[in-house]
Amino acid sequence: MTSSPSRPIAFRRILVKLSGEALMGEQPYGLDPAYVRRVAEELKAVHQAGCEICLVVGGGNIFRGVSVVAAGMDRLTGDHMGMLATVINALGLRSALEAIDVPTRVQSALAMNNICEPYIPARALRHLQKGRIVIFAAGTGNPYFTTDTAGALRAAEMNCDALFKATKVDGIYSADPMTNPDAVRYAKLTYRDIVAQNLHVMDHAAIELAEKNDIPLVVFNLNEPGALEQVVRGQGTFTLVERDTER
Repeated sequence: MTSSPSRPIAFRRILVKLSGEALMGEQPYGLDPAYVRRVAEELKAVHQAGCEICLVVGGGNIFRGVSVVAAGMDRLTGDHMGMLATVINALGLRSALEAIDVPTRVQSALAMNNICEPYIPARALRHLQKGRIVIFAAGTGNPYFTTDTAGALRAAEMNCDALFKATKVDGIYSADPMTNPDAVRYAKLTYRDIVAQNLHVMDHAAIELAEKNDIPLVVFNLNEPGALEQVVRGQGTFTLVERDTER
């Protein structure tokens, strides 16, 4: 099923939050080049539709700080190692995008000027205005914050119309639909609903940031070909989370 090209995009500028695990494809760890290329092609289609795109990528496919901290490593070191993993993913995704003629820049919250730009908000905005995709790496640059929080923060700083959370399912469910056949998918929720029902979508710091800055959250299935473009056009299947207008 493909989206109608005649339908205009519903979001002018978006931030897409990708997990590191999403880039593994069928591999047990690391990057799956074929899958990364498919993601790049999905992004290209949305880019060509006229949407300005920035991304935050996790690093769990390479290194997960939480697990090594549980095994005895100190949290500061574990988080810094996780940030470096996100830079590797960002560079891989940039390479895939540029291979299909999509101009892309990587900006890191940790200084590493030999391989990517430092995170400078005004420069990132200029890249977006010039039609470049911008990938934000190294999280917030601080330990104790997840890449979900980094995604919400960068979405606010870039004045994005929405924060897109790419997952393996087509929205937010009452339970894990992979293990619970009775799980119910929600078409719309408020941020208050997510907290009240303890729905595991993003960490609470990210939820609070998005809510305070009135940024809608769109949860969609990255594994469904063409899903990203459909959702950007307001079509397809997804869950929309918005601020409670009664607050």
